[in-house]
Amino acid sequence: MSMLPGTRWVWGVFTGLLLAASWLPVLAGDATADSERRLLDDVKFLASDDLEGRGVGLKGLDLAAEHIRTAFEKAGLNVTAVKGGAFQSFEMTTSAKLGTANSLTIQGPDGVKLELKPEVDFIPLSIGASGKITGNLVFCGYGIDDPDKQYQDYAGLDVKGQIVVIMRREPRQGDARGGLGGPHGGQSPKADLRTKVSTAFGHGAAGVLFVDDPHSAVDAVDKLKEQVAKQAAIVAEAAESLEDTPAAEAEKVTAARQTLSKAIVRFKETKTELAAGAPDKLIKFGYGGHDAARDISLAHISRKVADQIFQASLKKSLADIEKEIDKDLKPKSAVLAGWTAAGSFEIERVKTVVKNVIGVLEGNGPLADETVVIGAHYDHVGRGGRDSLSPGSTDIHNGADDNASGTASLLELARRLVARPEKPARRIVFIAFTAEESGLIGSAKYCAEPVFPLEKTIAMLNMDMVGRLVDNKLTIFGTGTSPHWNELLDKLGKAAGFDLTKKPEGFGPSDQSSFYAKKIPVLHFFTGNHPDYHRPSDDWEKINVPGIEKVTDLIEEIALDTTNNPKKPEYVAIQSTANPLRDGNRPYFGSIPDFGTDKPGYALAGVGPGSPAEKGGLKSGDRIIKINQTKIGNLEDFDLALRKFSAGDVIEVTAARGEQEVKLKITLGKPR
Repeated sequence: MSMLPGTRWVWGVFTGLLLAASWLPVLAGDATADSERRLLDDVKFLASDDLEGRGVGLKGLDLAAEHIRTAFEKAGLNVTAVKGGAFQSFEMTTSAKLGTANSLTIQGPDGVKLELKPEVDFIPLSIGASGKITGNLVFCGYGIDDPDKQYQDYAGLDVKGQIVVIMRREPRQGDARGGLGGPHGGQSPKADLRTKVSTAFGHGAAGVLFVDDPHSAVDAVDKLKEQVAKQAAIVAEAAESLEDTPAAEAEKVTAARQTLSKAIVRFKETKTELAAGAPDKLIKFGYGGHDAARDISLAHISRKVADQIFQASLKKSLADIEKEIDKDLKPKSAVLAGWTAAGSFEIERVKTVVKNVIGVLEGNGPLADETVVIGAHYDHVGRGGRDSLSPGSTDIHNGADDNASGTASLLELARRLVARPEKPARRIVFIAFTAEESGLIGSAKYCAEPVFPLEKTIAMLNMDMVGRLVDNKLTIFGTGTSPHWNELLDKLGKAAGFDLTKKPEGFGPSDQSSFYAKKIPVLHFFTGNHPDYHRPSDDWEKINVPGIEKVTDLIEEIALDTTNNPKKPEYVAIQSTANPLRDGNRPYFGSIPDFGTDKPGYALAGVGPGSPAEKGGLKSGDRIIKINQTKIGNLEDFDLALRKFSAGDVIEVTAARGEQEVKLKITLGKPR
């Protein structure tokens, strides 16, 4: 699951009776044991270390895809529906590489010219754009706009087309007087590197030169001093141990000497590092991610270079400016008169072929050209990184529950439904989606390029995290989208002994959203969140295999009802709309992100029924590129811009619609 659950659903109305008791799965004794064995085998394979956490761009994801294709074929599905094969393949950006042709020159008054050395004086950032950069320099403090804290580094400045110089982090770090800090004494969200990029882009800056704040350098020196003292104590302890070791015990003496030698080496290394003074290291290329949908160039420059500029232009050092801001918490932004920057950055976006895996069970009879999709994503977050909830972890995140469990259920459903004596009335398309964790990319791709027409796709059933059933508690999203649906689930859930939590919405952070955005009824099954979510500890040993089987039994019954009922589910629009970034701190807009495009702007897969976005005239396929005068390059920019407004405010939204731009007035709603 790409984000913590909060999904939304729409399920249609079908009013026919259940066709026959023989539809229902009868699993007992050996059959039950066989089903559980298959489910466990699939989970264990998909969640094994050999598959490297099934991260996009890793070989383990391809191994998982081949396992699924083979299982589909063995089950008896048609695995040739996609141009003769099972894989719906496409490319997506998975990493970035720093090229060799990088240059940056800074010029000032009176012929001052600084030729910066790549990876010594500056380094381009992987989340920035390739190409040439040129413009006047403007110092924008910490690059923070926080009206709530009455701290705005951009106030009174016009930086359109300029290159802004920004310090990292925020004022008064760790100061008891308080600054802009976030919850529990942590860093303010406004100080995040990517947020600062969004803010600069929104103000129209052509580029950003980041520089480390002096406070962090001083803090690093203090920590080095502590390390030197700690290493000195370790050396003393090792020396004492050697002294106390009897000379006759040669092996122990040798071991004690080795321990002392290693301690001395570490002590000297730390002392040397401390003697070098405050560290002035550049950001490691790749920090912050690899995506660059915005047209803005970014680089990190050394404090040494920044001090040359500030001493000459403002007659102050960076440390002086930092102290002034800390003193009264007032921005000290300024135009660096006569100073310009020009350069060229070369960043290669590395693309990887990823694939949805598709197997088909054809229907039989007059409804055979209609389709029911049953899906689950099979990717996970690989070795963690930005997507991990274990900060800094690079361990394999096996994702047994998320979402080896849903994929195993998908494979078991394929086996069962193919094995039935009669073909279903409607076609069933089984899809294992890729790149869900990257933003529903695989399901968005299928909906953009469907193998079977979406206008004849009547429903989509989705399984994401169904491996941790506890006390028979099962959450099903989408139950309010059809009166008949509620009735059916109540009946089936009670008979199976489930304690159901029914959620009415159709949108949320899993693959059903891509289909609901196309006005297709959807359902999503979920056994609940847990402390192992997006952590290396989500392993197969913690999976409730009988629980997966029980959920699979229920989905099988629902799938049979859906495929064989003479009446197809009727699409019902739900007024409430989930938003992946919703947290109650910004007004309601009602847009549905399209994660399947890399074009600049905030792309819309749809708009919520009755939402401000719909009432204002926005449509599926639009790309929001500006809110009032703030430029929008992606979803992050949109979310940041919207937080500046309140319910009832009227904003002007500029959207790219095909080859044209449209300007719309939208009245924002109350937070939800």
